[in-house]
Amino acid sequence: MAQKLYERGLPCVAVPKTIDNDLAYTDYTFGFNSAVSVATEAIDRIHSTAEAHHRVMIVEVMGRYTGWIALEAGIAGGADVILIPEQPFGIDEVCKYIELRRKRGRNFSIIVVAEGAKLKGGKEIVYNEKVDEFGNIRLGGIGYYLGREIEYRTGIETRVVVLGHLQRGGSPTAFDRILATRFGIAAIDLVNQGKFGCMVALKNNKIVFVSLKDVVGKRKTVDLKRYNMAKVFFG
Repeated sequence: MAQKLYERGLPCVAVPKTIDNDLAYTDYTFGFNSAVSVATEAIDRIHSTAEAHHRVMIVEVMGRYTGWIALEAGIAGGADVILIPEQPFGIDEVCKYIELRRKRGRNFSIIVVAEGAKLKGGKEIVYNEKVDEFGNIRLGGIGYYLGREIEYRTGIETRVVVLGHLQRGGSPTAFDRILATRFGIAAIDLVNQGKFGCMVALKNNKIVFVSLKDVVGKRKTVDLKRYNMAKVFFG
């Protein structure tokens, strides 16, 4: 939107704000760290119920077409399985891993799944085909699909928690407050310098400026090396 306004002659600068952390050319967007913290706390709390009742607990998090929230919250919260849009999964593989954990004496499992995760060869599961004001289809349902399939295939009681918009509200973390302040000051500097058509960004903990036209249409996805690291760590 900022780029479109700039092309029409309105002087614009932009700051990267989204919980999805999917904007190109910036290491972090503000809002992301707060969303991950909310999801991590939820996973921590769910551990007690999962272990006490010997259940599979599925936590569905936001993130649309990228798995940043699922990956970082899953690692921080000690999830046993993390499913992200960038890496389509097989339901049989998930069930085999749960069964393997049970054979090892681990009678519970916690799965963190991004709302845009999909089966191999399949599409995202959507709540309905309508689009929002930004043209995005409303995703939702992957958690309940997984829950039904896992319980049917393994016989293990499975429950689903959809965090939804809980990740978007509440008090932001200190990291996000400081990052937003740094972005805001940098944006003011751009305006004072007359450098419009730019977005402030964070690279290697330094504030930089990038052209809006370079950011538009690009999506920062999860590095699969990082995802594979998580898979090795958790089993």
